Amino acid sequence: MRIVVLTGAGISAESGVPTFRGADGLWEGHRIEDVATPEGFERDPDTVLAFYDARRRAVASVAPNAAHRALARLEGAIGDHLLVVTQNVDDLHERAGSRNLVHMHGELRRARCLACGARPTWDGDLIDRPACPECGERMLRPDVVWFGEMPYGLDRIEEAVVACDVFVSIGTSGEVYPAAGYVALAAAFGARTVELNLEPSDPAVPFDDARAGRAGDLVPAWVDELLARRG
Repeated sequence: MRIVVLTGAGISAESGVPTFRGADGLWEGHRIEDVATPEGFERDPDTVLAFYDARRRAVASVAPNAAHRALARLEGAIGDHLLVVTQNVDDLHERAGSRNLVHMHGELRRARCLACGARPTWDGDLIDRPACPECGERMLRPDVVWFGEMPYGLDRIEEAVVACDVFVSIGTSGEVYPAAGYVALAAAFGARTVELNLEPSDPAVPFDDARAGRAGDLVPAWVDELLARRG
């Protein structure tokens, strides 16, 4: 059985990672346009670098939850037949033990060099313009996909979605494309579709099985059911 799991902000929120934006449309007190677009970075790079430096430190202080651990347990049972596609930029899936993983929106623990294109692992701050370990230029930015930029791994993701037997959406509203189109694509190719979310998403996107509740409760239960059926 080939399974693709798409995870969003809801799975990490239970570990204490703030969700993408609040009811006021702000992201931790900032306008999205100011900290999550190439134009915002060009206008005020110091604000953007400081914002992501603070987020990197904050994520380092939280831990994976039961939902992250359950997906790692599933991978341990079925190996490469599971692909986790995450819209999250934190490393909680990796710290829980997941390895077959695509970060379609980039990673907080990576930098990207605007001079040579290198994407080194990065745990420190970027605000002081450190040198790129590959080329030495001081042109590093967060390796995070901003609005208007192309997500990573789209070909690999689409191939997996088309070929999967089960597609599962966890903790995501299903409103941001291209991720929002994956459930319909999976269904069109015959996959069973499952939603595990705090609240039901857009009813225009029908799932074969939709369950509402905390990811930390729903995901371990779903994994238990799946593994029990496998015997």
